[in-house]
Amino acid sequence: MAVHSIGVIGAGTMGAGIALVCARKGHRVHLLDTNQDVLNKAQSYLLEVLSKDVQKGRISKQQKEQTYRLVVPVQDMALLKESDIVIEAVPERLELKKSIFASLTEVCRSDSLLLTNTSSLSITEIAGGLTHAERILGFHFFNPAPVMPLVEVVRGKQSSEQNVTRAYQFARDLGKVPVVVADTPGFIVNRVARPYYNEALRILGDGIAEVDQIDRIMTLAGGFKMGPFELQDMIGIDINFATTESVYTNFFHEGRFKPSRIQQRMVQAGKLGRKTGEGFYDYSK
Repeated sequence: MAVHSIGVIGAGTMGAGIALVCARKGHRVHLLDTNQDVLNKAQSYLLEVLSKDVQKGRISKQQKEQTYRLVVPVQDMALLKESDIVIEAVPERLELKKSIFASLTEVCRSDSLLLTNTSSLSITEIAGGLTHAERILGFHFFNPAPVMPLVEVVRGKQSSEQNVTRAYQFARDLGKVPVVVADTPGFIVNRVARPYYNEALRILGDGIAEVDQIDRIMTLAGGFKMGPFELQDMIGIDINFATTESVYTNFFHEGRFKPSRIQQRMVQAGKLGRKTGEGFYDYSK
């Protein structure tokens, strides 16, 4: 089935990045957010990235303008009714996502593919009780979406095999590397990554080493591209903490996934990383 129009719900860092990925492949995108300031920031982000592409010789000025115009900011969900695919990229709150998908099942065509960018929540639970739940799947990009190649295609209990195949092919058409995974807490990557963050936080809490020391050891000696604290700052400490909480809860409080009080205090203080100017590192300068 040909894809012509795409809806993206949530114009934050991830949603704006997903919109850019789709527009670069020539798709018309309706980027939805209820907050006009967030939409304005997303448009500024698109211009900034596309302008850099021109400066580096990757695209022409004409291609920049064409790609930018493909992303249309909107605030009314009714405008997504003709979308072939809708990708939700709002914060990791189950009730919020369930509400959005309940509305989408009323607004969109019955053959529209409805995808959630959740990093850890149950696809089966998000789709539970909704009509045509066979078209609801997980479609997990990684941050930054325009750069990271992997997409986890998550099969919920009611997701049809036909729609899993559609989502998988769509990811490939976007130039991504898709992997089909089962609907389990954290899927693959975020489940594997929990010890990377959690043990680093425990080492910090035990006073064994400082933030910069841990990051330096993991990058210089361990071969990781980013240390656990630098990576949390980039992702957003609130997002990382919410993912850990979700995995911990859905594994019935298995000790190895227990969230860190250090992370919790950072979130409570509003020190969320690069997006707020301060996290484990200071970005104010």
